[in-house]
Amino acid sequence: MQYYGAPETQALLPFPALVNMLARTVRDYANGGITCPPRTVVPTQDGNGTLMCMPTVADDLIATKILTIFGKNAVQHLPTIQGMITCADAHNGRFLFNLDGPTVTMRRTSAMSMLGMRTFARGAVKRVLIVGTGTQAIAHVEALSALYPGIEVAIRGRTPERAEYFCKQHATNLLTLRPEALKETPFNVVITTTASTTPIYNGKADPHCLVIGVGAYRPDMAEIAPQIVQASQLYVDDPIGAPTEAGDILQAGVNWSTVHALAEALETPADSTRPVFFKSVGCAVWDLAACRVARTMLS
Repeated sequence: MQYYGAPETQALLPFPALVNMLARTVRDYANGGITCPPRTVVPTQDGNGTLMCMPTVADDLIATKILTIFGKNAVQHLPTIQGMITCADAHNGRFLFNLDGPTVTMRRTSAMSMLGMRTFARGAVKRVLIVGTGTQAIAHVEALSALYPGIEVAIRGRTPERAEYFCKQHATNLLTLRPEALKETPFNVVITTTASTTPIYNGKADPHCLVIGVGAYRPDMAEIAPQIVQASQLYVDDPIGAPTEAGDILQAGVNWSTVHALAEALETPADSTRPVFFKSVGCAVWDLAACRVARTMLS
């Protein structure tokens, strides 16, 4: 069975195809066509690491993500997160290929944001703000370069210096990439990609500015100010995982019955007169969508 490392996995997951496949897979999942049990989390005996296993079964493919997370690996110059995704044929169980796990996570997460933009953004997207300078910020710059060439992307880091360094490191001739200025004209889209435990974006809720929260993935995390959440139409990528993971929404104290699944918006558009906050918490089903794309690319 062939293993594809990070560069090969990236090449097998072009963003246009991945966004389209995510839209199809979101619908399949909402319609009960995909089984995705809760992930298994097992700590190591010494408590220094964690093994995570996330299986997903559809009518065409079986995808299983296996990750190890070792927080102290940096001192050994090793990645904190390592893993792979194994893909098998759902009709006969034949193993097909392995993909690099962290690369798939980066690609499908940023592609989900692009699907959110395609679904919720009002009018042409010309100006985007990315908050954060980590791996997901990189992935989102790559996705925007592929799908929205020619737009302007501003970067907000912990400090202006970090934002400036990020822009120099990841400059591309497909985007105008620059640090956020002190006084900005309105953005079409704001995407937050950090692991902050306190809100880092508190702009005014605006029907013409889509807010996408990506980074906060635990109840004790929140990137978006409560007043934005409370004033917005709320959508999540995974309605099963979000009620225990979407810290931005949980900490805002909204009634969960007002939170909608992305799948609903794919069929019935959101109210164009009200702001939208789209929260992406991730889901193993989106890894299966990536496997679907890779299988098509390999056939």
